[in-house]
Amino acid sequence: MLQIRDIIWRLLFIGCAAAIQVEITPTQGEISVGESKFFLCEVVGDAKDIDWYAPSGEKILPNRPDIFVSRSDETTSTLTIYHANVDSAGIYKCVAKNGDKEAQATVQVKIFQKITFESAPSPQEFSEGDDAEIVCDVISSPPPTLIWKHKGSKIQFAKDVRFKILDNGHLQIRSIKKTDEGMYNCEARVMARGEIDFRMIKVVVNVLPTIRARQSEVNATADVGSSALLACDADGFPEPTVTWAHNNVVLETGDKYSLNEDGSELVIKDVAKVDEGEYTCIAKNKAGEKAEEVSLNVFVQPKITYLNNQTAAEFDEQVTLTCEASGDPTPTISWSFENRVFAEGQQASWTRPDTYESLDRNIVVRSHARVSSLTLKNVQFTYAGQYLCTAGNSIGQDDQHMYLEVRYSPKIQGPVATYTWEGNAANISCEVEAHPGASVLWFRDGLQLPSANMTNTKIYNTPTASHLEVTPDSQYEFGSYNCTATNAMGTESKEFLLIQADVPSSPEIQGVEPFSSTAVVVFGEPDSMGGVPIIRYRVEWRLPGQQWTGREYDADDATSRITIAGLKPETTYEVKMSAINGKGESESCPASTFKTEPVRYSFTISSAIPPTLAATTLARKGEPSAPKLEVKVQKGGNSLKVNWIKQDDGGSPIMYYLVRYKARHASHWKPEIRIPNASEYVVLSGLDWNTEYEVHVVAVNQQGKSEPGTVSFRTATEPTTVPDAVDGGSGLGTGAIVGILIVVFFLLLVGVDVTCYFLNKCGLLMCIAVNFCGKAGPGAKSKDIEEGKAAFTKDESKEPIVEVRTEEEPVPNQEGGGPTEPNETTPLTEPDGKTVKDDSTKGETEVKNATAEVKTVPSEAPQANGNESKA
Repeated sequence: MLQIRDIIWRLLFIGCAAAIQVEITPTQGEISVGESKFFLCEVVGDAKDIDWYAPSGEKILPNRPDIFVSRSDETTSTLTIYHANVDSAGIYKCVAKNGDKEAQATVQVKIFQKITFESAPSPQEFSEGDDAEIVCDVISSPPPTLIWKHKGSKIQFAKDVRFKILDNGHLQIRSIKKTDEGMYNCEARVMARGEIDFRMIKVVVNVLPTIRARQSEVNATADVGSSALLACDADGFPEPTVTWAHNNVVLETGDKYSLNEDGSELVIKDVAKVDEGEYTCIAKNKAGEKAEEVSLNVFVQPKITYLNNQTAAEFDEQVTLTCEASGDPTPTISWSFENRVFAEGQQASWTRPDTYESLDRNIVVRSHARVSSLTLKNVQFTYAGQYLCTAGNSIGQDDQHMYLEVRYSPKIQGPVATYTWEGNAANISCEVEAHPGASVLWFRDGLQLPSANMTNTKIYNTPTASHLEVTPDSQYEFGSYNCTATNAMGTESKEFLLIQADVPSSPEIQGVEPFSSTAVVVFGEPDSMGGVPIIRYRVEWRLPGQQWTGREYDADDATSRITIAGLKPETTYEVKMSAINGKGESESCPASTFKTEPVRYSFTISSAIPPTLAATTLARKGEPSAPKLEVKVQKGGNSLKVNWIKQDDGGSPIMYYLVRYKARHASHWKPEIRIPNASEYVVLSGLDWNTEYEVHVVAVNQQGKSEPGTVSFRTATEPTTVPDAVDGGSGLGTGAIVGILIVVFFLLLVGVDVTCYFLNKCGLLMCIAVNFCGKAGPGAKSKDIEEGKAAFTKDESKEPIVEVRTEEEPVPNQEGGGPTEPNETTPLTEPDGKTVKDDSTKGETEVKNATAEVKTVPSEAPQANGNESKA
């Protein structure tokens, strides 16, 4: 049974071995473009050959690079397709052969294209206003459907006609704006496969730069070491870069130019005329570039380039001075000599030559362009000197001097008449102007001096004058003297007279202003001085019928008013005057009579006398009268000397004077100045020019202050500096003068403060001593003494009450007492030192003087000793 079954299987096996079967795995294939895939061909049965055939029917050879065939064993063969493309699609066939037996199988290979973004760059940049085309190139099989989105939303092409999808799938935006900038989504879909992919594309919109020059024109001055700033401001996206160009050359930072960090500012150093012109500011970014022109105008300060000294002779027909100048704008040129301007502001310009001609037609100025000439006709010796050429334009001026030398014969000047007297030497001055310098000779009666006949003469020569000193000892020396000057140009002679002087005539007393103990004599100068100056005045006064008392006053100090002192109140006097010069004293003028005024009184109540007698006890005390002031301008013009004439002292000696002053328009007075009683003037320095001032002077004696003497005056106009030499003179500049004035003013303030501290117990030093050192200052009284001193204070915040306190004054004749106050029993001293007693005052009872003191205290203060005082 077993054997039969085995025989059957063997027969089946042999039958099958005779047939061949082929199978391909996988049975079908889909390959994406670019992918690789293999197929396995399995053969059942004996097969000698296993071959693969391409869709075109060609047998696939083993050496093809894109399709590879390999047989791994006797029953299998592998087909591998590498990097498939669309041409690789089709039906592939596997054929197995064994002799005349053959079997085959096929497999269909499909090739498809996945979604592929061939070109979708990001970012993509466009210029504002352009028709932008956003690139998004996609391939697939079948072709994909494209959807565009912006800011997360699908673009509605129907709503915004500026947006459009082109045939190639690109997104077009016509006249793109800055607001269109952002992220765009390019999305591709293949509905057959349900495949989807996308790319995000950043769109950047660049904005063309805008540029604006801060100044379209910039002015600068050349050759003064200054710089010029040219600036422009640029906007755009992206931020533009700014560069500068001049004459098509790009400028860079260096010795000549300097640029700031963003290039918007160009600094041109050490500006010169060659720097003038157009400068281009260029702003550039990805969207393009813009340019703006800035003009640099370079002006040149005037500079005189030609001016030479000239020489001429007196009576020459003419001489011409020439001045040339450079500058931009073209300068105008003017001439001046001393204080005279020849052109009078009508100088020529480069467009209109002009001529200035003097009234006498001797001076002619002609100007054209940058040259001006000054022609002097009929040359005179007075034309010699420094001439100033001034070149000026809108940005400055230049001044230079030249010297005109005029050669001329001697010119003799000087006073003809000279007065003297026997034994007194006199100088006869022969002032000579000559160029070249002249030699001078003196003659008397045809004889050259000095001579044997006139040994009492001497000659002194200076560069500009010759002085003949004559000491006459007889009438012979008086008379005519000849001065003769000679140089290469000619000779000049002049007669001078030496005249015998005489005593002056009498001065005239025009009036007397009496006070209680002084009087002011107002007088007029003598009609005749006698040929020589008055040196002194003699004033004499007396009681009628008694001897004269006199005193001499210097003529320089006397002016036209003289004060006599030491007079008795309510007394009649006679006064006369005479004048004194070098020759002698004049006769006295007729005597004038005047009567002094009574002494002014103030009344005090003495606490040392019983109340029943206090009201009848009087002490005579008077305040001085107001000083009379005179102002004299000092050299310089802004310093003044204020003199005062000592007036009535009120019966008590003047202790000091208080001076204060201020500008009329100012609201505060300058610090008060304290002047000793012996002084008769004060000098006010450092005043403002051309300013009206007001001065008050108060005289102070033991009884009080006088009414202020007042005077007003105006200072001179500030002078201008005139050069004295051709090369210019050195002098203090305005800054140095101001500095000196500040130092002088500071020292003056310190001096005033120190004076106030020691004399008046006030000022800054006093404030420091009291507040910081806790001291009352030198010479100050203690608190107990201050309570007993006469004072009157006012508290404006409370109603004051009156408190009366008294203090005994020293008895005039008490030993160790202070100086007595003058009263009717006090002797008056005459100028010669003698004491004159008034018999009418003998026997008068001496009364102790006392001072009534009134002081205000706050209303809530307790009354002293519980006693109320009544005024």
